[in-house]
Amino acid sequence: MKSSILDNIEKIYNITSVCGIEKYQLRGKRYYKYVTEKLGISPLQAVLFAHFMEKSTDSGITIGKIADSCKCSQIRMLSYVNELEELEEKKLIRCSRKDGNVSYRISLEVKNSLRKHDEYRPEEKENLSIDKFFTVLEKLFSERDNDELTFETLTSELLDLVNLNMELNFCKQITGYGLPRKDLVLLLCLCHLFANNDDDYITIHDISFLYEDKSMVKALKRDFSCEEHILFINKLVELNNNDGFRDTESWKLSDKAKKDLLPELVIKENRSFKKNIILFDTIKPKKLFYNPRETAAIAALISLLSDESYRKIQERLDNRGMRKGFACLFSGGPGTGKTETAYQIARETKRNIMMVDISETKSMWYGESQRRVKQIFNSYRTAVEKSSLAPILLLNEADAVIGKRQDIGESRNGPGQTENTIQNIILSEIENLNGILIATTNLTKNMDKAFERRFLYKIEFEKPSLEARKSIWQALIPGLADNEAGTLAGKFDFSGGQIENIARRRTVAEILYGSPPALECLIQYCNEEMPDKTEAKRIGF
Repeated sequence: MKSSILDNIEKIYNITSVCGIEKYQLRGKRYYKYVTEKLGISPLQAVLFAHFMEKSTDSGITIGKIADSCKCSQIRMLSYVNELEELEEKKLIRCSRKDGNVSYRISLEVKNSLRKHDEYRPEEKENLSIDKFFTVLEKLFSERDNDELTFETLTSELLDLVNLNMELNFCKQITGYGLPRKDLVLLLCLCHLFANNDDDYITIHDISFLYEDKSMVKALKRDFSCEEHILFINKLVELNNNDGFRDTESWKLSDKAKKDLLPELVIKENRSFKKNIILFDTIKPKKLFYNPRETAAIAALISLLSDESYRKIQERLDNRGMRKGFACLFSGGPGTGKTETAYQIARETKRNIMMVDISETKSMWYGESQRRVKQIFNSYRTAVEKSSLAPILLLNEADAVIGKRQDIGESRNGPGQTENTIQNIILSEIENLNGILIATTNLTKNMDKAFERRFLYKIEFEKPSLEARKSIWQALIPGLADNEAGTLAGKFDFSGGQIENIARRRTVAEILYGSPPALECLIQYCNEEMPDKTEAKRIGF
């Protein structure tokens, strides 16, 4: 079988990992010849590259790791710095110099190229589609964020990228503004954040990674806050609006900039929204059992959210000057079916779900958490506008953001102030909601009164009744006899989630041992499921 460049790189590694880098010329000259001709590097660089390739699953390869691999001291490795810099210039390795720490990596692009083409072919950057252009843009800014590119190198690569793709409306328009190089880079970054991350709420933390000189960051923040920067003067960037007040700490691309620069992207579905979307037709049907009151409330909500009813009700509310949004609260203990009910409602009404992980809104930066929460609702508004059926915004386990507001005392910039500000943002967004929001919570007693008023529909999920528990047992374990299901339902006051845990354990045991566990074994599982691991008292007998 014909050898490939990867075969030869592996041979070089195997030889030098035994004899060491200083004796690399003693053996395997044909392997070096193959690699050096394919990559245009020296034999010594081929050795170093082979050891980097062996470590390429590491995200940060240190000089120390390569020294150990090559059987030489770190002091000796300093004499090879010029070789490493040449490998870096050829983009075979990437170097990060973040916070004074130097580490290397080999990009997926390099590895894929070696595997597919038996050589490294740099990624094409000419005659790109608009989607591919923004993919390359994202990659360049990511490399700058990891300190793998200096600001000057980033600037050079960005200008080359734009100049090579002047057939794109985006490139024609952005160069037509005649901006200085550094301001063109900043505008490209803002376009990247909007197009790739759907980020229309930019703070100084989002763009500070561009600059090595922190004084430039301070000057930029001042000019943006005062609207004195050239991007403001040219009406390409504007302040965000926060509850009717201009927010001098956050900015976004202006409508003019979006219209000028991004018409090719406007028709495309929001990219970041896709990452958090659950498509209704991927949700598996699941039979859920409720108490009578919950059954009626959920059936009414499904009927209301069917497309025809929803449109009629929204139109009627709008004509009467009333809020059109539907904010729903599902409360109850763990395992009572709140989240699964939201899924099944989405499936029944053919609405996609935009799932929100509340933990992702938490940040160490003052102002960053607020920005993330605003971005959630900005993304949702975009999704509603672009969808034929309004999706459901699901705030799962929302206890952390709808609890009672804190007394902040004299601390105006602490965690309490941040939590209160986030709550104010959510209250305002619910007030102006044009869509469907479902929030789930375990702790209704701790909910702020202001939130109670904002939720139009509230459904409390109680633990299932005796009859419901019996039905759940038989639904999850079809072979369970009627009297056995009755025994388990009467003996254990479980939620549906707890019963499902037992059913899963039973299935695992059946697979392992070839036969289903007896009732006594199920009772043992139930006792172990109890928080205090003690047998429950009989209920209802």
